Amino acid sequence: MSEAKRAKTIEGMTGPWEIVIGLEVHAQVQSEAKLFSGASTTFGAEPNANVSLVDAGMPGMLPVINDFCVEQAVRTGLGLNAQINKVSVFDRKNYFYPDLPQGYQISQFKQPIVGEGEVIVDLPGGESVTVRIERLHLEQDAGKSLHDQDPNHTYVDLNRSGVALMEIVSKPDMRSSDEAAAYLKKLRNLLRYLGTCDGNMDEGSMRADVNVSICKPGAYEKFRETGSFSHLGTRCEIKNVNSMKFVAQAIEYEARRQIDVVEGGGTVNQETRLFDNKAGVTRAMRSKEEAHDYRYFPDPDLLPLELEDDFIARIKASIPELPDAKKARFVSEYGLSVYDAGLLVAERETAAYFEEAAKGRDAKAVANWIAGDLFASLNRDNKSIDESPVSAAALGEMVGLISDNTISGRIAKDVFVIMYATGEAPAKIVEEKGLRQVTDTGAIGAAVDEVIDANPAKVAELLKKPKLLGWFVGEVMKKTQGKANPQAVNDLLRAKLGDRIGE
Repeated sequence: MSEAKRAKTIEGMTGPWEIVIGLEVHAQVQSEAKLFSGASTTFGAEPNANVSLVDAGMPGMLPVINDFCVEQAVRTGLGLNAQINKVSVFDRKNYFYPDLPQGYQISQFKQPIVGEGEVIVDLPGGESVTVRIERLHLEQDAGKSLHDQDPNHTYVDLNRSGVALMEIVSKPDMRSSDEAAAYLKKLRNLLRYLGTCDGNMDEGSMRADVNVSICKPGAYEKFRETGSFSHLGTRCEIKNVNSMKFVAQAIEYEARRQIDVVEGGGTVNQETRLFDNKAGVTRAMRSKEEAHDYRYFPDPDLLPLELEDDFIARIKASIPELPDAKKARFVSEYGLSVYDAGLLVAERETAAYFEEAAKGRDAKAVANWIAGDLFASLNRDNKSIDESPVSAAALGEMVGLISDNTISGRIAKDVFVIMYATGEAPAKIVEEKGLRQVTDTGAIGAAVDEVIDANPAKVAELLKKPKLLGWFVGEVMKKTQGKANPQAVNDLLRAKLGDRIGE
């Protein structure tokens, strides 16, 4: 898709403006221990229960790198088709916050563990765009300040202090709030497939810093040609946005705010802002720091991290089939549309459910039932597919009963409702409820004759309204309590009323 086509235009008093967006996503590494200590990372523990002397910044305590966190970062980098740097360095990023006990954060600056990569983002209409990844680096998380526990005091919970974070920095490649939300969704799904981050944004294990700037049409293309940020407006960073919905809302508000400032004769200040999701506005937090403000220097307690080829190769061999590859396989192997395949691979658990249900079954029918009735029921009850009362095997069995004409699609709707409510097998429900489809043409024919004889006026109308045949089908299905084979009903009606159906 061309850059001009991708860009979302916002009309201002001086003409159209475009948005330029980059995201810095902080993803907590899925690990039982923290980055530099053996303290637990369990979410929801009592405040300050998961804190070692290292996490609390006690004097003389030395960090020890968690090998598994390094492995998870490399696995993520490989999943992003990114360059894995065999030598990386941990630095001290110096700044003070009450929830950062050491007074500095151990992070990576000039030599991150992962270099440039990319994410293919799916957009509505079957199109996709590539968002370039600038880097992924490892760092330790800070604690959490609690301002709502006491009217006169701020409390600090250090359970999160020292938890390993992967900061995944994109290039400014996104051109609309929808693209940014789609990128975040795709990245979250990728991390969950890899098993490197659980992606639970409501728990804070994945959050985004959103960089927004505005420019006039054509300026972004010049930026891509030259690499010079002088073609773009001053960017503002919106910190710690923890949902895709809020990311989109924050971008829309911030872009409009910057346009109003510039068109009003003012200057957009480079600053860090917060998004107030209740009011739907961004608010100034502090002026934006530059790298020199943090006084980075290599951490003297940690040697450079050197990775061997065998280590990287072992991790690469363990990577599962990822969403893009799985999507392509679902299209070729199961004959699904690109849209259906994309819907099913969005979550690893959904893809596994589909493949189990589709074994020996009509894959398209299985996909339709998952995307339709199953998703609707799960969304209504706020359940994940892992919590589904209808197992994959049971759904596949029900589709099989439709395929062999044991039940009709209409009866299947009723069967599914009972399956979802009780967890019972579809075959058992069909037998106990007497829902087996009627295929006896004699019995169906008798019902057809009754409907025709009872509605002579409707029969006469058929010459002018051939679509009225559907009404007759419905009446026959009612008379047979939905058990008649729909195709047999259609065939018999056409046989008996063929000369009266208008063209």
